[in-house]
Amino acid sequence: MSTDLPTQPSSLRINEPAPQFSARTTMGERTLASYAGKWLLFFSHPADFTPVCTSEFIAFARAFKKFQNAGCQLLGLSVDSLYAHLAWIRDIRDRFDVEIPFPIVEDPTMAIARAYGMISGGAGDSSTTRAAFIIDPDQMVRAIVWYPLNVGRNVDELLRLVQALKESDATHTSTPEGWRPGDALLEPAPTDCKEALVATGTREAWYYRTRKPKR
Repeated sequence: MSTDLPTQPSSLRINEPAPQFSARTTMGERTLASYAGKWLLFFSHPADFTPVCTSEFIAFARAFKKFQNAGCQLLGLSVDSLYAHLAWIRDIRDRFDVEIPFPIVEDPTMAIARAYGMISGGAGDSSTTRAAFIIDPDQMVRAIVWYPLNVGRNVDELLRLVQALKESDATHTSTPEGWRPGDALLEPAPTDCKEALVATGTREAWYYRTRKPKR
């Protein structure tokens, strides 16, 4: 595992570079740099062989093709060892007939988890860890989502968030509440009086203008 990671807990924020790392996974060695040029959903889970995490990984596996169609890779992580990961995904396959099609990073020293601020610097375990980071092709953190230990994530919402970020980047617009691909987009709000006072010819508010998607 890379030794270039900070030893103190991170205060990682949106639109900052994602901490680089190199680590073993269930599908061989992976580095964050190997995902450069791609969208990535990098998510942690508290522990293997736990009920909430198992439900999440089954959901991620079943949504894997949807993430691929959205141009987004999946990468999981926990502080468990590689061998625990392998035993767990084999058990998921045998008991639930679900193959886990994406890599899971081992992080037994908690170096990666601390670099991303997933756990506090003095933590002895990963009990507070259920975080997700959406990282763009330039390796910038674009979204951070936190869940408590006892509440499972909504995988469909994470997919929607990736799709919304990509659409916003591509069209230089914003997405309204609950936006789904194909829904109307929001134009940037005017930033000067002249633009704000221009008649739109519609009943739309000057600060709330929609645009139909081109596709």
